[in-house]
Amino acid sequence: MKDLFRGELVHFTRDEPETIAKSEVRWQRDSEFIRLADSDPIRLHSEKAIKEWFEKQAEDGPKPERYSFSVRTLADDTYIGSLGLSVDLIHSEAWVGLGIGAREYWSKGYGTDMMKLCLQYAFSELCVERVSLGLHEYNPRALRSYEKCGFRLEGRTRKDLMREGQRYDSLWMGILREEWLELQKGGEG
Repeated sequence: MKDLFRGELVHFTRDEPETIAKSEVRWQRDSEFIRLADSDPIRLHSEKAIKEWFEKQAEDGPKPERYSFSVRTLADDTYIGSLGLSVDLIHSEAWVGLGIGAREYWSKGYGTDMMKLCLQYAFSELCVERVSLGLHEYNPRALRSYEKCGFRLEGRTRKDLMREGQRYDSLWMGILREEWLELQKGGEG
């Protein structure tokens, strides 16, 4: 049986709000990271506000439909990003969002490893039937990574996002349990 929290390059952890806030405040000042991760206008928050938000999440306790992880490298245990799954218990579907804030880990396979580990957790532990996600068309690096993990493009919302005076599409992707299982048999997952 595979370790649900350990991939080839990363492992999932649960960090203290103070640890998360120190990195998150740095990452949110990187406008490229924020624009890849979110469609809302960029807002700056203090380290204190970020820490308080994460503390509130911890105080509220775990929710059966929300699973969040800190992501750290296996090589030196560096905190590089986060991943969250929101599970729709009625339809047995999970929506995933992830981000690597530490630029020195971009385009080196860490995001693909995060997603592979996420899918293993979602399909093996949470037993969902599908995992879905959304991304912006101006993020081809993420698109390639998700396709490597078995996601298929399922649709697009045309020109629904404005960035720097230009309109972009939102892309919607998904992978079904049986597709993921086939990838596991073929050794590609």
